Amino acid sequence: MGDRLQGKIPDRSTQVVAVYGEGKDSPDSTVRLYTKREDRWSRQASWPAHNGKKGWTPNHREGDKRSPVGVFTLSDAGGVLADPGARLPYTHSAAFTPPSYWPKKTRHDFDYVIAVDYNRVKGTSPLDPTRPRGKSKGGSIWLHRDHGSGTSGCVSVSKAAMEKLLRTLDPKRHPVVVMGDKAALKG
Repeated sequence: MGDRLQGKIPDRSTQVVAVYGEGKDSPDSTVRLYTKREDRWSRQASWPAHNGKKGWTPNHREGDKRSPVGVFTLSDAGGVLADPGARLPYTHSAAFTPPSYWPKKTRHDFDYVIAVDYNRVKGTSPLDPTRPRGKSKGGSIWLHRDHGSGTSGCVSVSKAAMEKLLRTLDPKRHPVVVMGDKAALKG
């Protein structure tokens, strides 16, 4: 990760979820969980993942099918399934259920979600539709369960990875996600 993005990680953050996209236009990525102890970062876990169907962008727009590049806090979680022991505030609701007209393979995408604090109000349910930067900048960017291909802008990982993240990410450790394609992350 380059100095520019590393410099955006708050000093008090001791948990980082790093998402390394394969390429600017690729939906394939890797998620890695890092923790910091005594000024030293160590990798705790790594999983294959997917991001936006059309890749990454530093200027995310509603409907562009790209994931936003940047450093964002992680403050709230939720899902269709009951709380698996999340440390972040968790909203359990059937309202996370994807619409019935979505493809069958996406039925479990929102069983568990962690809201990426991109154009949203921290401290609210991931379902909160408020977009402080305006609707055109998009929103509802989440870490969620994977369905085997690119997303509308979120980052998706396996059910086991989501459970691990939910049980590990601790608001007292001020978790953040650093996300983007490898070239953008180096810049």
